[in-house]
Amino acid sequence: MAVLGRLLRPRTTTFYTIRTFCSSYSTSSPPSSSEIGVIEPLPAFGKITDGRNVQWVFLGCPGVGKGTYASRLSKLLCVPHIATGDLVRDELSSEGPLSSQLAEIVNQGKLVSDEIIINLLSQRLEAGEAKGESGFILDGFPRTIRQAEILEGVTNIDLVINLKLREEALLAKCLGRRTCSQCGGNYNVACIDIKADDGNPAMYMPPLLPPANCASKLITRSDDTEEVVKERLRVYNEKSRPVEEFYRRRGKLLEFDLPGGIPESWTKLLQLLNLDDHEDTRSAAA
Repeated sequence: MAVLGRLLRPRTTTFYTIRTFCSSYSTSSPPSSSEIGVIEPLPAFGKITDGRNVQWVFLGCPGVGKGTYASRLSKLLCVPHIATGDLVRDELSSEGPLSSQLAEIVNQGKLVSDEIIINLLSQRLEAGEAKGESGFILDGFPRTIRQAEILEGVTNIDLVINLKLREEALLAKCLGRRTCSQCGGNYNVACIDIKADDGNPAMYMPPLLPPANCASKLITRSDDTEEVVKERLRVYNEKSRPVEEFYRRRGKLLEFDLPGGIPESWTKLLQLLNLDDHEDTRSAAA
């Protein structure tokens, strides 16, 4: 804990100030400031350079796409994307001091304790600090109120981005996930086409298909079954949904309803954050 406290020391500056309780974005009818209060616009960052030093967190149900958008923002802002799930998997595949303990926990189907997660996160941040990293985007942490309280006690999280997706789309998205057994590439064979109903807008998410050389090598995660996905959602609602309220009360929660596939959602997320992806702009102009 001492290491985590030293590495995640509070900072005196942030890039924006949130003055109310929350903000939300919906593609069908964006709420007005009079309805939800005001979140001051994030300043335009202009040219992306090193040293952004943002300290952001991504929340959202399993499979919603936290890793996808956190990774993209990480590259755009030149800060590390730290996924606690990756930290656990890396430790399991290593011969580190926690690997045998983690293997026993995972094999028994138990949740990894807060202490182990914080230990792994502390080690990762310490290694990053030694390499001159500044700031971070966390993905998969905090998952519980206790973890959020620990994090709150040692650092000043700037912004918590809560990704939201309709459950029927989320279920189809999880069941459509595929991985190439050879190159490790991630794809999705689901074509999600939901018609507008009961005030909900239509949603279209095209499949993310593999190249021809990977098509015959696709595998499905053993835990990507309807039963397991629904159980993950149940556990998230029970354990992690309160974390959303934790940050909402502190005026740090920015809710974003995914309007569709990655190209559409990424563009609108950047608009909400007042950021400009120069790489995307150049690609569109080419």
